[in-house]
Amino acid sequence: MIRDEEVYKIGKIGKTHGVKGELSFMFDDDVFDRVDADYLVLSVDGILVPFFLEEYRFKSDSTAIVKFEDINTQERARELTGCDVYFPRRLADDEEGELSLGMLVGFQLVDARNGKHIGRIASIDDTTINLLFELEDGTLIPASDDLITAIDQKSRTISINLPEGLLGLN
Repeated sequence: MIRDEEVYKIGKIGKTHGVKGELSFMFDDDVFDRVDADYLVLSVDGILVPFFLEEYRFKSDSTAIVKFEDINTQERARELTGCDVYFPRRLADDEEGELSLGMLVGFQLVDARNGKHIGRIASIDDTTINLLFELEDGTLIPASDDLITAIDQKSRTISINLPEGLLGLN
């Protein structure tokens, strides 16, 4: 069984494409192309299920057409439309380079000054020019490079140097 903490969201399945089981896939992170991965994980009725890639091709910078093994009809593909798509953290952790925003969901924020636990990142708000970490309790924290002092992938923590009084604001 795949657990939530073992994966991170990279996109969503859109409409069917053609009649042979292909689907459009809107993604925020193209890690599936950069890392050698045989499968993607889809949330089907709240259960994380691996689907093995037969092939894919890029349609744009943020859309691909995917064909999963054993999904050979438009009807079967239609059952997957709207599913969130996830990628295994263990495969992405092997990748050299920068972390994607999606990978940071689930990381713990820690105050760089005193080591106190601030909260767990539930989502990343990128709807404005300033990125925000949304914590599980609803608190919004600026996700600025100027404030982040360290990111530890192994312990899944981010040390952040918050301005005085920021956490007291409501």
